[in-house]
Amino acid sequence: MSGTRCLILSLLLSASSTPPSLVRGIRRFDFIALIINITIGAGILGLPAKLYDLVGTWSLIAYVVSAAVVTLIILCFAEVSSRFSGSGGPYLYARVAFGPLVGFEVGWLFWLSRIASFASICNLFVSYAALFRPQLAQGIERTLLMTGLVAGLAVLNYVGVQRSARVNTLFTICKLLAIGGFALGGLFFVQPTAFSLPAPPDYAPFSKAVLLLIFTFSGFDVAAIPAGEVQQPQRTVPFSLLVAIGTVAVLFIAVQIVCIGTLPNLAQSERPLADAAGQFIGSTGAYVVSVVALLTALGTLHALMLTGPRLLYAMAEQGQLPRWLAATHSRFHTPHRAILVTAALQLVLALTGTFLYALTLSTIIRLAYFTLTSAALPMLRWRDRQKGNTDAPALPPAQFRVVGGWVISGLAIGLCLWLLSNSSIREARDVTITGVAGLLIFVTMRRANRPA
Repeated sequence: MSGTRCLILSLLLSASSTPPSLVRGIRRFDFIALIINITIGAGILGLPAKLYDLVGTWSLIAYVVSAAVVTLIILCFAEVSSRFSGSGGPYLYARVAFGPLVGFEVGWLFWLSRIASFASICNLFVSYAALFRPQLAQGIERTLLMTGLVAGLAVLNYVGVQRSARVNTLFTICKLLAIGGFALGGLFFVQPTAFSLPAPPDYAPFSKAVLLLIFTFSGFDVAAIPAGEVQQPQRTVPFSLLVAIGTVAVLFIAVQIVCIGTLPNLAQSERPLADAAGQFIGSTGAYVVSVVALLTALGTLHALMLTGPRLLYAMAEQGQLPRWLAATHSRFHTPHRAILVTAALQLVLALTGTFLYALTLSTIIRLAYFTLTSAALPMLRWRDRQKGNTDAPALPPAQFRVVGGWVISGLAIGLCLWLLSNSSIREARDVTITGVAGLLIFVTMRRANRPA
């Protein structure tokens, strides 16, 4: 038996059948780092070229539009999240606001979107790694690289949330220094002539660009999942959301400016950051940025491995998935079974999927639960006003209230529906199929939990 198999077996054997609860080991700074780490990932590495191919220099305007949409959604998330201290994020919010069925569908689709995101970034990691060794792009070496990535990250998250949170913070600091250095240094080599605006793009490609950018700015939704392990979550989560989105928006727009202003053939680039660095630093710069890209993708993969299993844990804790998924390890206090199940499915989709399709599918799912979380803001406010007049359990008061919350909620819902209307038939079909599968699981679990 190999050393890895022995380690996994020993971890499983040491788990208790009646494990203790989770521990609140994620500090405020660690939580801000978690949001930034998840957000600075596949989008910033792979999308600058695809956006430029869609709408050219207008991609900068698409960034601004997307950042505005995401800011409205984040304000809704900030208020809604300030009521809760448990794990689950959007799943928890939807279940409380709209009932068990809607909550389950959000949780089910949310978890699948995390797996799709992991798969897309895993494929991008392999694409950058192939710059150093082309054989990694296909065949057995690709399989071995992806398997090693998933197994290593799963074990790291298995052995404790505090250790995992500190590693995440280290990844985030390295990302900010590296990507920030690329953006700041590249600004000195930007050619102003590259920014002449052509005729406005057609509606379809521009809306497609904004849709893809929603993925780029996402991450805040994922970070809310492990709130049950965050210190003072009702205050930490809203504050961290607003700090993180401001930091990321400035950095992303600066990177797009550098890519447009330094790389003449940006639309055809497979590795835009590396190719741009090659233009203003030389071949050494291209390799350095490729290493940075690998570090960036690895950090995001680690953050997704940290958060995804916590969603399975939250759903199982509520009896909406098999209870054995809610087990926590007797020594490490982590949802060890949920980690192993999530890691296995992440590996399967990474090996069989592609970057762009997994990215787009994940974005469509995200928009669906963004809409519901935005709608939860007025619903929970209405529930506050109905205290004592309904049988619904009382909610903790919101510790962060958005000025003009009803208007902001309406705008966020409308913009999400607009973006959803631009999804393709294939993507809508696949999301519908997964939603129906979730409904069957919900019905099955409800019957299984019904008293005899």
